[in-house]
Amino acid sequence: MQNPFESGHIKNYILLYVSVVVIMVLFFIASTLFNDVKEVEKKVFDARADEVPHAKKHMKNIDEVNGSRFKLMDSAY
Repeated sequence: MQNPFESGHIKNYILLYVSVVVIMVLFFIASTLFNDVKEVEKKVFDARADEVPHAKKHMKNIDEVNGSRFKLMDSAY
């Protein structure tokens, strides 16, 4: 195998590397130009649970049934 630095083929390798980089840059520019980002409106939820009548009622029912929010399995596997 010949040394590419001595035989003059290094220009071909550099040209190949530069062309791959240029193609990657062009694809990046094209993807950013033609990609339309839509504005997404932010959803705001009301965090006041005291105004929701069924929220407190549901929590009371859970505590009355078994004292826990989690139901354990009847048998272990």
